[in-house]
Amino acid sequence: MTHPTVSVLPCSNLTGSPREPAVENLNIASQVSARPIVLVHGAWGGAWIWKRVLAPLRAAGHEVHALTLTGDGDRAHLRHPGIKLAQHVQDVVASVQAEELRDVLLVGHSYGGMVVTGAADRLLQTDPHAVGGLVYVDAMVPLPGEGWGDQHSDEVVAARTAAARAHDHALPPPDPADFGLTGADRDWLLRRQVPHPFGPYRDPLQFDGARWAALPRTFIDCTQPAYPTIAAMRQRVRQLPGFKVVELATGHCPMVTEPDALVRLLLAAA
Repeated sequence: MTHPTVSVLPCSNLTGSPREPAVENLNIASQVSARPIVLVHGAWGGAWIWKRVLAPLRAAGHEVHALTLTGDGDRAHLRHPGIKLAQHVQDVVASVQAEELRDVLLVGHSYGGMVVTGAADRLLQTDPHAVGGLVYVDAMVPLPGEGWGDQHSDEVVAARTAAARAHDHALPPPDPADFGLTGADRDWLLRRQVPHPFGPYRDPLQFDGARWAALPRTFIDCTQPAYPTIAAMRQRVRQLPGFKVVELATGHCPMVTEPDALVRLLLAAA
């Protein structure tokens, strides 16, 4: 069995010394810190998409919660045109607070990067120790006041807007082959994906940039194939100070295609 290439990029503008524990020490470090991990899916997904990483993360000593955002996954029956980005942020905030989690590692995939950014800001407003770090898995990395679609090309925005208008204000899922999935993995997503609420697409996310920049932040850049709508984010995280950037030689859904490699990276971040 071959293993995906994982590259940690040295960035001269990183602040502090990024922690890079040896792979054989990851479980020990995780058991000592036992930092809770909250996993937030991207568009068209649900908690189900993290299925292959849950057991190994929990075996390493972490309390792990995979959430489903309103209108997606097993909550698709709650989808309506009025869902906004604030609703999805509140989904995460409410879950973290209800579970009484602190020092949590928030992990966002794709669109979920918008959500965990907003949730971290909300949580830190009331508890400065609520969030211990952020991981962006091939995800959107917004700046204050930016929306999910703001960095997409005019062609992508027009196509998505037209598609949502034709599907009751929801964005129909793409073919998982676009994410680099084939065979049984592609079939699994074809069965499970649902249209994603379109309301959040142009919603600006307001948050405290300084508070966000003070958090440990990791970006996992999935490079084979590289999903086109994340291109601007790949460039951004290499320019912003404070990001640890890790390249993973797989497609846009590493929790499906390379769960073991993703687990190792999440444990390193935790």
